[in-house]
Amino acid sequence: MTSGRVSIAYPGRRSGVIDHNMGDRPLDLIPITLREANDFVASYHRHNGRTTRNGGKFAIGVSTGEELVGVAIIGRPVARLLNDVYTAEVLRVCTSDESPKNCCSKLYAAAWRAWKAMGGRRLITYILANEAGSSVKAAGWREVASCGPAKNGWDRQGRARNWQPIYGQQKFRWEAA
Repeated sequence: MTSGRVSIAYPGRRSGVIDHNMGDRPLDLIPITLREANDFVASYHRHNGRTTRNGGKFAIGVSTGEELVGVAIIGRPVARLLNDVYTAEVLRVCTSDESPKNCCSKLYAAAWRAWKAMGGRRLITYILANEAGSSVKAAGWREVASCGPAKNGWDRQGRARNWQPIYGQQKFRWEAA
């Protein structure tokens, strides 16, 4: 990568070249389907896969103008006690390894603006304890709760779930309101 250019192929989008020496070239927000966003997550997310049934309320993409470099998937809160009509959750934020700085912050800020424009009053997300939270801080969110690791995952009587290592990690809930 001495030239600062990386070629990326993304299914459903045209191939292009991302120039990491682009200076102040703006990132563009783009409309994206939930399926496209989940395809991107399946390719690039380091510890989570697709959302359940490709689910969510809406998705936002960020592009360098030539290539999709990040996505956010927004849906109803996973925690049933937070699931009111005015609260949504950023279920996934994912960027490619070649994405320019500030992609995640741009996605969190855009997700909040979009949700607020639809009448939403609160948008939440969870950050792992080993993540700095720089992107949510830069987007103007605030930390509101600490959530301990799930000892036995999310299994309940009549609702078995496959254990994932992420269930055993400390998380912090952040919100924009």
